[in-house]
Amino acid sequence: MLLALAGGACTGDLGRPRPNLWSDTIAPQAGFWSATFRGEAASYFRMTDDEEQLRDRAWRLVMPAHERNLFERQVSDLAHARILPVAAQSNAASDYFRGLTGGSYASQASRYNRLAEDANADRLLVTPFRGNAARVVAADRVRMRAVEGSPLVPPEKADPAMARVVENEGLILWVCERVGFRIESYRYALANLVVEMPSREAIKAERSIMALEAEAGPLCKLPLIGAFGGAGRGQEPAERAPKPPVVYKG
Repeated sequence: MLLALAGGACTGDLGRPRPNLWSDTIAPQAGFWSATFRGEAASYFRMTDDEEQLRDRAWRLVMPAHERNLFERQVSDLAHARILPVAAQSNAASDYFRGLTGGSYASQASRYNRLAEDANADRLLVTPFRGNAARVVAADRVRMRAVEGSPLVPPEKADPAMARVVENEGLILWVCERVGFRIESYRYALANLVVEMPSREAIKAERSIMALEAEAGPLCKLPLIGAFGGAGRGQEPAERAPKPPVVYKG
């Protein structure tokens, strides 16, 4: 935890901590072995550029929406690195409202404006993440066709290939879940702000949340290979029985 706190002191691209010994070396290895110990899918394959970018884009969306939720942010950061399971994250919609109202503001308009800004910022991140996710899923389809159809691929590469598919699709499902949680948190905050400090600014915040909901819908309907079983949500049936999910509660 101390290493994670030190590593998160400065931010780089997409709001993530700047590259350092913790984020580049220690966290990925610790996450791989922690996930393996929990019986989750873990692949030793090197990541493609799109897979790396998918994880970078996911980081902001799976973190708590308000920076004042310090402990929750550290837990989510460790879950993103796979050192902790996703179940360790808070699912209390009141967390964001507590962070939003915990500091001093000039007026109630500042709180409503911050809520609208956070919802709009999420909306602008969802679209590029969805495009990135679509490219990763398309590449995974090619990967699995090569595993199943090429006599040049040794059989021992089938399991790590499927594990990577599970990792990628699990991450997409996790982001979809956490975006839904953000929307729930924003609606909780808006309702309670209106009760405590009614303001015309609530209209702008409501519209921002509705715009985020509209943008999040296509992400959660993205056709996946179906590594988590079943053909629901537009997914195709999985060819192999999946291992336990890596970043999704299932």
